[in-house]
Amino acid sequence: MTTKRRYKTVLTIAGSDPSGGAGIQADIKTISALGCYAASALTAVVDENTVGVYGIHDIPVPFVCGQIRSVLSDIGADAVKIGMLHSAELIEAVVDTLTGLRASNIVLDPVMVATQGGELMQADALAAMRDVLLPMARIATPNIPEAERLLGASIASRADMVEAARSLSGGRVSVLLKSGHLQGDDMTDVLFDAPTRTVHYFAGRRVDTVNTHGTGCTLSSAIAAHLALGADGPTAVARAKRYIEAAIAAGAKFEIGHGHGPVCHFFAPSRPQ
Repeated sequence: MTTKRRYKTVLTIAGSDPSGGAGIQADIKTISALGCYAASALTAVVDENTVGVYGIHDIPVPFVCGQIRSVLSDIGADAVKIGMLHSAELIEAVVDTLTGLRASNIVLDPVMVATQGGELMQADALAAMRDVLLPMARIATPNIPEAERLLGASIASRADMVEAARSLSGGRVSVLLKSGHLQGDDMTDVLFDAPTRTVHYFAGRRVDTVNTHGTGCTLSSAIAAHLALGADGPTAVARAKRYIEAAIAAGAKFEIGHGHGPVCHFFAPSRPQ
């Protein structure tokens, strides 16, 4: 009798992007491209495209938590990626649900504003994200504006990034602070790895393209996929960084929409090992 294999599974908890470049659609593409099985819990339906965000329809909180329970009680998850959670009520309910189901390898992308500029989080959600959701994550992946809002402080240099990552960590959460919003060509991201209390630098190159829609969603999903596949934190980040940089470079060759187009998630799809 042949023993059947098991997928490494990632649950993404996020909002929907009908244009397909960000949100849960980008997450599913990324997780699949990296050889894992993607399950999902939808938190909101967002009316958006490559140009702007035009409306948000919130999924009722009990229904969001029901999706999470349905997936984890049946399929399980080797990692969980959390994206758009629009309210304090939803954040607290998701934390309670994941805690009760003993979810692990949680990657938090603290989504606040879309690439096109639309606000994706209610005002009351910031404190809940910082005080309730962030501490349960294994790795958080804020960009500089998100980190500034969470900390209430400005970040203008690499030294500021290191200090910000340490502060956001609280000694418990590994924090990858992304450098894309800094001026100049220096694209060095900073990871404070909480288990080892070490700082890691990930140098990158800026690609001349407007196709950056969903890059944060894609990177955080790639980190979750590599955690699910067994990598430690710094290794998962390094592999995810290579994936997103290649996806951006490949996506720069295409034109989709009239604004910020997507990256190319399937530039070199892999298969489960």
